[in-house]
Amino acid sequence: MVTVGVHVSIAKSIDLAVDRAKEIGCDTFQIFSRSPRGWSFKDLTEEQVKAFRGKMKASGIVGPVDHMPYLPNLASPKGEHYRRSVDTLKAELHRSGQLGIPYLVTHLGHYHDEGKEGGYAGVTGAVNEAFSAVKNDVMLLLETTSGEKNTVGGTFEDIRQIMDGIGEPERVGVCYDTCHTFVGGYELRTPEGLGETMDHFDEVIGLSRLKVVHLNDAKGDFGSHWDRHEHIGMGSIGEEGFRNILHHPAFARLPLVCETPVDERRDDVGNIRKVRELAEKEASPGGRKKPRKVTGGR
Repeated sequence: MVTVGVHVSIAKSIDLAVDRAKEIGCDTFQIFSRSPRGWSFKDLTEEQVKAFRGKMKASGIVGPVDHMPYLPNLASPKGEHYRRSVDTLKAELHRSGQLGIPYLVTHLGHYHDEGKEGGYAGVTGAVNEAFSAVKNDVMLLLETTSGEKNTVGGTFEDIRQIMDGIGEPERVGVCYDTCHTFVGGYELRTPEGLGETMDHFDEVIGLSRLKVVHLNDAKGDFGSHWDRHEHIGMGSIGEEGFRNILHHPAFARLPLVCETPVDERRDDVGNIRKVRELAEKEASPGGRKKPRKVTGGR
């Protein structure tokens, strides 16, 4: 059995996200706790928090996961945009705590003339400041990226570098996006390639740090750095690749969130169904591996 869901809307009231997740058969789900396309937001009311927590308690759903809005850029540590980005991170950590959401996923952002080392410094500075201001049990998950130009997070070494600069490392984990890592140059399609990739992840970061998976196929080719998601099995990773992923012990134990399209070919229900179908089928020869010892990284 896998724990799979999708990103759901909070339209009209945040507690309705739980209803929507249940209606389409989610075991887990992801939300934006407010509009992702602007800086301003309203504080959560006591009634909203009570309604969300109450529905979650009665739902039997695992998680869920909160995701940072689109506008923040934590990797460019100067100017008003950066200050707003840090303030947004603080606010989302607080909101996740209010709602009882265990994980907050963040993109790491783009650096500018400060260079990659400056990008690392921006992210670690933002996280350390946010953790100093907000004390709760929410774990911040650094999302793997596709390795586009001037980004941090495109390699496992990038993420390790950032984690090493965070003063409260127990509050940080990783969200592994299958589309991003694949187009970023990490092989996932074959048992051998997947095994090597996850061995490398374990050596650099540690499998114990892996907490949530964004399960997305890719429109782009391997190593293309093109961040465009596709329906499960319909992209460059393909059904066989996802069958191998879903049978790998590093992924089988984790919440899986699809951020896939909704179009005439397939909807959210269809992608959840496809994940469960592939998880029930045998992996490729050699795809089932004995669980490796989970380490905490360096």
